[in-house]
Amino acid sequence: MQYSRSMVLPISPNLLLTLTLLLKTKSVSGTALALGVSQPSVSRSLSQLRTALKDPLLVRSGSGMARTRRGEELVGRLADWMATTSALLVEDSFDPARVERRFRVASTDFGVMSVLLPAMATLREEAPAIAIDIVPLSHATHRALAEGDIDLAISGLDHDPSQLHRALLFEDEFLCVTRADHPLARNEESVSVDEFLAHPHLGLTVSEAELDRVAMTLGSAAATRKVVASLPYFGLAPAMLAAGDLVMVLPSRAAAHFDARHGLATRPAPAELGLLQYWLLWHERSHRDPASHWLRERLAQICKQQAPRDS
Repeated sequence: MQYSRSMVLPISPNLLLTLTLLLKTKSVSGTALALGVSQPSVSRSLSQLRTALKDPLLVRSGSGMARTRRGEELVGRLADWMATTSALLVEDSFDPARVERRFRVASTDFGVMSVLLPAMATLREEAPAIAIDIVPLSHATHRALAEGDIDLAISGLDHDPSQLHRALLFEDEFLCVTRADHPLARNEESVSVDEFLAHPHLGLTVSEAELDRVAMTLGSAAATRKVVASLPYFGLAPAMLAAGDLVMVLPSRAAAHFDARHGLATRPAPAELGLLQYWLLWHERSHRDPASHWLRERLAQICKQQAPRDS
């Protein structure tokens, strides 16, 4: 069947909802399950949409389906339409105690421990019917937020402020963490770059892109850095550091979770590493949503109440 771009026939809101889910899931069966209807019903709707929009929208690709270029163009617009339509049904008077909502938040384990964990008791008290699903932080944060796959992201990575809304949660200093009897633990002064690079390292990578902040910040100076192992999270760092003469760079809020029982020592990291700025990120599609706004405000407020080493 040949499709051409010309005058579009009127499309009902029900068909637009079906199209929104089809383009998001790229699955007839997934859309049928989400809508609680039969797969033949969704297939008929897809056929109507293809005729109305004069484009296939979804095409076979391997064992699944892929969006056409026209389908890709419509994803963001339909997400905005859904957000705007939903906002029409929101009461002017917002009461978090009455909100039943499931939020998806992308974060590393550092974000969970330094932002979400300190806030959970307050969130549960004020909005007992909300739920938070934590998902891994992706390098494609903007796309995930734009398509509605996640509601918020908590990240220390650089992001273009022209593409996303953001709020600074806190700034944190970096510390070198070692075994208590490590050579670097002999004094409390800042570690120089030369001292830092003279020892083998335990690296920390962020998101599936495996970004290493130390390597990114030091640039060519990190060419002689010896990373003998790396982790995508810091929960196992104490055991890894205790097993050898390794050095790891962590934000002070992360290092604060390692007490004396772990037998670890800390020193200020090289000043060249700068400070960590930790951000809350969201898309325009949820910027005016009262529930999302409430959650963002509470997370930011509770972060500001935390002392740098007490989160």
